[in-house]
Amino acid sequence: MIEIDYKSSLPIYEQIIEQFKLNIVKGIFRPGESVASVRKMAAMLDITPSTVAKAYAELERQGVIETIRSKGTYISDTKTSQPSADVEKIKKRMLSDVIELKHSGYSLKEMQQMLKELYDSI
Repeated sequence: MIEIDYKSSLPIYEQIIEQFKLNIVKGIFRPGESVASVRKMAAMLDITPSTVAKAYAELERQGVIETIRSKGTYISDTKTSQPSADVEKIKKRMLSDVIELKHSGYSLKEMQQMLKELYDSI
């Protein structure tokens, strides 16, 4: 379910966040479904519990998961979750990639096709 790429430049906690969202979009994680505890997830991924706790805290802040005291942590109803991040922050990350692609000679049409392929693959 959650896969960590130890060679990635993306911090592990951000990979966990991304993987949770991807699994929700793909329908693998469904609203109301139970989420592994911090300790259990850390053991499954062979990472420190503090890294998982950091990811879970951010996921909860974004409304992706919710913790119910004495019951556990669950996937939130995606219709009520908050936007995942500031749109301007996302646009800045995308701009960097667009600059790289344009510098490499890709046309707008080619970039749009890449984006469509990525979108459709989810």
